[in-house]
Amino acid sequence: MAALLGVDEDGAEAACQVAREALPGRIVSPANLNAPGQVVIAGHADAVARAGEAAKAAGAKRVIPLSVSAPFHCALMKPAEERLAADLRSLAVSEPRIPVVANVDAEPKRSAAAAIDALIRQVSAPVRWEDVVRRLVNDGVTQVIELGPGTVLAGLIRKIDRRVPVVSINEAAGLDEALAALTPAG
Repeated sequence: MAALLGVDEDGAEAACQVAREALPGRIVSPANLNAPGQVVIAGHADAVARAGEAAKAAGAKRVIPLSVSAPFHCALMKPAEERLAADLRSLAVSEPRIPVVANVDAEPKRSAAAAIDALIRQVSAPVRWEDVVRRLVNDGVTQVIELGPGTVLAGLIRKIDRRVPVVSINEAAGLDEALAALTPAG
């Protein structure tokens, strides 16, 4: 996987197409559509490197190889998706109380079955994070809490829509503080 900076989805796809033409039978495609000007690609290592070269030649600001254990969110993950599908479909799950906006298509999932299906498809399909954030904002989300280590998602959200305040917390003790920071005084 590699992050292409200064490239949009069409530019990333064009760079991947150059690599696929140069290396027949090799897989490379956009994997994470993170924010304006930031797309991650995934596939065979040689094809990812070739696509990175093509992106640079077409004007990408930077190409950053990512140290990951697998080429996530691309066709090479199809065997894992098929294996995971049976396990996920066998789980006892509850209907969501709040719709889940899935990364695979930026559409709200209102049933457990639809959420599981989206999760399965996500294994080999691109993460459409920019579309998800725009969908949430268009649907009225005005504040975001990022739960987990780091602040990567907060940074991406600021690149997508600076009007949305984001609070990042990485431990349970910080949740009350984050909620207080986002709750209007009144």
